[in-house]
Amino acid sequence: ALVHQTEKQVEEHGDKVSDEVKAEIKTASDELKEAREGDNIADIQAKHQALMTAAMKLGEAIYASQQDEAATADAAADAAADGDDVVDADFEEVDGDQKSA
Repeated sequence: ALVHQTEKQVEEHGDKVSDEVKAEIKTASDELKEAREGDNIADIQAKHQALMTAAMKLGEAIYASQQDEAATADAAADAAADGDDVVDADFEEVDGDQKSA
């Protein structure tokens, strides 16, 4: 499942990471596939951990990209909002017993 999920993320978001990171993920993925064919549990776990570590780099890049996009959108919204007329209003809290009908 991890191999499939990681490969799918590389397909969708591969443009957000360097070729070096993609190669690291590919190598870790291939090594885990190969290890699963054997019966050495420790080797499988080590390869699984290596793939998770490599995939985290992709996750970090995706997260950073989303943060940059959100910051750009917020800045654009703030720039557009600068032209709005903002009116301060006075208000008075009314206790629930004192509300008029």
